[in-house]
Amino acid sequence: MARAAVSGRLTWRVATLVDARAEGASARTLTFDVPDWPGHLAGQHVDVRLTADDGYTAQRSYSMSAPADGTHVEITVQSVADGEVSPYLVDVLTVGDAVELRGPIGGWFVWRPEQADPVLLVGGGSGVVPLMAMIRARRAAGNRSLFRLIYSVRTPADEYYAEELRRRARDDHGLDVTVIYTRHGESAHRITVADVNTHGWPPDLEPACFVCGPTGFVETVADILVALGHDPRRIRTERFGPTS
Repeated sequence: MARAAVSGRLTWRVATLVDARAEGASARTLTFDVPDWPGHLAGQHVDVRLTADDGYTAQRSYSMSAPADGTHVEITVQSVADGEVSPYLVDVLTVGDAVELRGPIGGWFVWRPEQADPVLLVGGGSGVVPLMAMIRARRAAGNRSLFRLIYSVRTPADEYYAEELRRRARDDHGLDVTVIYTRHGESAHRITVADVNTHGWPPDLEPACFVCGPTGFVETVADILVALGHDPRRIRTERFGPTS
């Protein structure tokens, strides 16, 4: 997931690509080795900067898709047509190449391993990326909080982490995963009140709700959660626009 880059007193570090794999139809998961990386929380993001031979620079922000693991930082990048950064990261960058990376950034849309409340994750398209980091962080920490993920995506070919999510839904006790396809099969539809009511948590359990995706998707889901009786103070949102 990409967002407009956020300025701040953060240090640019050289990040070397050590692993890459295809993710869905037009995305790629990249693992970088970043010396002196300070660690991060699930839900945070990083700035990635590219510099051309003539000195021109372009940068974008990407959510991290995995919890802290020493000096490794993992992001999943969706290729955006006519983009300045994502096509290079998805189609050109090879193992051993380096980029500049700055972070971690963000302290609101985060899940901490010491939290014990039930968690509802609702992701639209590439908005599943920071939510996947939370699912992985839960398992890595041995946390036993109850997690439910509702993932809305166009087709099975566009789904990120498909095999891993199926495996985790089977093996990670306390994790439920529901995938809604918006353009595949006879039951294709956009997320509805019934979906959130059926596959989410009832508001009286006071779950922590994390919603991430395109602006329209996030606003729709947040409105549904409030209409169902969820406390707005327990709904955290992360959104991105059509140019991200």
